[in-house]
Amino acid sequence: TILLGGWSRRRCDDRLMRLGSIRLPSKSPRYRLLTPSVCKRFAVITCLTQTLSSSSWCTSAFSLGPRIGSCLGSCLPPLRSNLKQRHGLGHSLHMSSMTEEYAELCKRVKKISHLEGTMGLLGWDEQTMMPSGAEEARANQKAVLAGVLHEAKVDPVIGNLLSSLEKKQELLDDFQKANIRECKTRYERNTRMSAELASREAHLESTCYAAWVKARENSDFASFAPMLKEMFDLRKEILTLTKPEMSIYDAAIDSFDPRMKMERLEVIFGEVKRELTPMIEAIKQKAAADPSLQQVHPALQGGADWDTGKQAEMCKEIAKAIGFDFQSGRMDVSVHPFTGGSHSTDVRITTRYSEGNWIEGVAGTIHECGHAMYEQGRNKEMSDLPVSEALGMATHESQSLLWERMVGQSLSFWKWATPIMHRYFPHTKECTAEDFYKAVNIVQPSLIRVDADEVTYPLHVILRFEIERDLMQGKLDVSDLARVWNDKMKSYLGVAPPSDREGVLQDVHWSSGAIGYFPSYSLGAMMATQLFRQAKKEISNLEEKIEKGNFLELKQWLNKKVHEKGSLYPNADKLLEAVTGEPLQPSYFIEYLKEKYQPLYKF
Repeated sequence: TILLGGWSRRRCDDRLMRLGSIRLPSKSPRYRLLTPSVCKRFAVITCLTQTLSSSSWCTSAFSLGPRIGSCLGSCLPPLRSNLKQRHGLGHSLHMSSMTEEYAELCKRVKKISHLEGTMGLLGWDEQTMMPSGAEEARANQKAVLAGVLHEAKVDPVIGNLLSSLEKKQELLDDFQKANIRECKTRYERNTRMSAELASREAHLESTCYAAWVKARENSDFASFAPMLKEMFDLRKEILTLTKPEMSIYDAAIDSFDPRMKMERLEVIFGEVKRELTPMIEAIKQKAAADPSLQQVHPALQGGADWDTGKQAEMCKEIAKAIGFDFQSGRMDVSVHPFTGGSHSTDVRITTRYSEGNWIEGVAGTIHECGHAMYEQGRNKEMSDLPVSEALGMATHESQSLLWERMVGQSLSFWKWATPIMHRYFPHTKECTAEDFYKAVNIVQPSLIRVDADEVTYPLHVILRFEIERDLMQGKLDVSDLARVWNDKMKSYLGVAPPSDREGVLQDVHWSSGAIGYFPSYSLGAMMATQLFRQAKKEISNLEEKIEKGNFLELKQWLNKKVHEKGSLYPNADKLLEAVTGEPLQPSYFIEYLKEKYQPLYKF
């Protein structure tokens, strides 16, 4: 009666199975001959339970009776060892329950990840392969899928699992804790948003993107303005619902760079703007006094010699050399270069080529490869879980810009790449590595952000930051956007857009709802300089290795320090502290620009 206590054999077996790691010596004679199956299971459980409140193993074991005590005598050493490791039965049961709950949570969020991957493929296809006549059908498809995805994200079971697991976090490792943190943040925000609103957002993203493409082709912002206003209004509605604890623009920024605040951006961008304004002016004056500083070798100027087909072949060779894995990715062409796909094993990048500007294709390829290698380098053990995902877009941009600027615009890189250029474009055979280096580092205020040099680029970002901040705060109306854009371009960069296409319609971001994204570009540039600065300390002769085409050590360093960490840290500052010992320091970015461009422009 004491042993069975109303327990069926099935329940006893089930209880023992949940103990997981407890194993008894199967070859013990007393274990085999003296203890029936049910008794030996229940005896172990009873003994372990009593042990929690007794300092004497012998008292606990033999109080159950001679036969069971005799059985447990042979079991005692392995049980004692096990308890030392597992801190007792209570811990084992607690751990078992936690493990089951955590596994169930992972199963459900992986399902969400797979659905998001499907949505990612639809988006990639929309911008690369889809015929224009399928716009409405694709919008409807994405809206339906968004509804399904939203239902999976707000499943009450996920909420219950998170509530339970939060109470057991002392049993989790750092990655598991971070995973629960990210799951909780997403769940709370998703549950504040209806499926209808999620579908409406997905539908508007498609229709607004299609409207932007047409308006850009026709250079007609006025035709696009009503739909853009609808997009800004919808984003305000969603952010107000999902992040009520944040100001409206903080909420927008947080969507792309977790826990970054508008006030901090204003301080960072204020410092950068103060430093860059006189630097750009000094470069302009030097260039005006000595035009040769801005002159590019005639063979490197745009023209019919720069066949776009050959550019595509060459860029593919460069992409493979620096580390893009074509077994887990592909390259295509789109209106606006981007990185997409469905999984770390299916990463799809796009770029664009033109005969008039060959640098655009090379820079775009290396930039998107930086994004792609981040995705391909994600933690395989945490695959499909939130903790494996990139730590915000500033971190993502740090990877693309590190490769594009620290590597792709360095003299070391062009000492390696110049023979490749000669092979694909024989008309450049008289050009030296120094000629290519100079060509890709010309500083000249321009109309187009993606074509801007790295000195003037931050002002393009600051302009957009100020505009979207004011739009979100209601200080600026969409109808005035084109005028304000042109005024700021003239004030900050000294150039005025001759058309909407080269002005307010040049970027895809707002049309797809990516409001709050632009600051990530310059934050990423600053992170890139800080990370590369550390890489040079830890990788011996890094620049010489780049010159020889050895990019593997840098890639592996980034894999280990950044890519595999995913969202382990709560924000970019914590990641930088772990890798470099300091949070973001804009001064390193300014220092990098001065060290590079003072010799080039002699200011």
